[in-house]
Amino acid sequence: MSAPEQRSLFGEILDWMLAPLLLLWPMSLGLTGIVAQEIANRPYDRELGAMTQMLVRQVVVEPAANTSQHPVVRVSASGVTELLRGEDVERVFFQVRGAQGELVAGDRDLPAPEDETADSNEIRFRDDLVHDAPVRVAALWLPVPNDPQGRRILVQQAETLERRSRLATEIIKGVILPQFVILPLAVLLVWLALARGIRPLNRLQQRIRKREAGDLSALDERDVPEEVSPLVASINDLLQRLDESMARQKHFLADAAHQLKTPLAGLRMQAELAQREIDAGQRDPQALKATLHQIAVSSQRAAHSVNQLLAMARAEDKEQTLRSRAVDLAQVTQEAVRDFVPRALELRIDLGYEGAEPGGAAMMQGYPVLVGELVRNLVDNALRYTPAGGTVTARVLRDPFGQVLVLQVEDSGPGIAPAERQRVFEPFYRALGTGVDGTGLGLAIVREIASRHGAEVSIDEAHPRHAAGVGSTAPGPGALFTVRFPLRALIKSG
Repeated sequence: MSAPEQRSLFGEILDWMLAPLLLLWPMSLGLTGIVAQEIANRPYDRELGAMTQMLVRQVVVEPAANTSQHPVVRVSASGVTELLRGEDVERVFFQVRGAQGELVAGDRDLPAPEDETADSNEIRFRDDLVHDAPVRVAALWLPVPNDPQGRRILVQQAETLERRSRLATEIIKGVILPQFVILPLAVLLVWLALARGIRPLNRLQQRIRKREAGDLSALDERDVPEEVSPLVASINDLLQRLDESMARQKHFLADAAHQLKTPLAGLRMQAELAQREIDAGQRDPQALKATLHQIAVSSQRAAHSVNQLLAMARAEDKEQTLRSRAVDLAQVTQEAVRDFVPRALELRIDLGYEGAEPGGAAMMQGYPVLVGELVRNLVDNALRYTPAGGTVTARVLRDPFGQVLVLQVEDSGPGIAPAERQRVFEPFYRALGTGVDGTGLGLAIVREIASRHGAEVSIDEAHPRHAAGVGSTAPGPGALFTVRFPLRALIKSG
């Protein structure tokens, strides 16, 4: 599947500005033609009406002697035809019809008006055809004087449209011809205006391209238009977050390199020692066995550090959000406890689980891989700091009052001083004086995963009464880690 073609902002704006203009231009031409024809008709209609009035004055009506006779209509001026037609006999027509519709004078082919109810002494104009030629007609109904029947005489004057068409054409030319100059000029001005408007974006693009790869400083917003300022602000916000992310990555890599350097150096030193002993002919099996044991311990430490680093990277991976689904916290916790049972037996620690059963009320919406990593790190941390003969208990509870799902991991170790309860969540931080080997990443991973789920992590003493010296047989005050998943992270169980 090919990538979609990249569109030009300049071209798109230009299209949206010019396309309506080019579409409206033909409409403007049509409207101009209609208006020009209307303007051209007005003076010629006045002239045609005046000529019709002149013709009316040449009409003489003689009333009938009695009601059984018809009034006599005649045109008194013998030269009226020459007066009306002039030299151009093809352009002008006239007609006079009597009270009975008979032709008195003029052109027989001139059609009568369809509306015979028009008021007397009011000239009506219409368009019609004479000999298949379009004409403009002025018609007037004259009442017969003293006629009890109310009969009327029709007087019509018509002319062809050549003069009107020529005038309308001249008007259209006078209006359209300047547009052929104005329209290209308007297109040019729009082009220049858009080019000038886009110029700040081009300058911004050049400023960004000229930057060094490591330059993540904020862009100057003073030299950009108001409309582009939100875009620049968003870019600056992105640059700031990217700078912070890169700073965290650099710090993380530096700490990781420091943490891996110690076990790797130990591995190298133990291997060189074993090689020297072999080269010196010292074949004491016990000494060689002890050296190999140290190598195994160092390699295990390095492998654990690498796994923790990978877990930290997984916790910070935003792509995990795409794989969010239903998680049974009770089942995940039980599986983690089950995986640590052999180690607990080796350390002589009583490891157990309490609380909700799988498939019950411990369902939540989350990222299964990350939730499992959170539980394993809490259990691993508890086993590391709990002495032989101690206890570690993991439990999952649903708080109906607080509307949260609670995960707890309790141990009987030395506990964590209140002053250090926030610092232990920092990457690579380890409490002093414990003598416990570790990477210092476990609790940092726990906090990161909890934050991704909108959960809160807290630390309390598991046995406060024993810490106060009152009747407890536990080896130490212990630590109680509590993770509270909010209601929005929960889903209904079946």
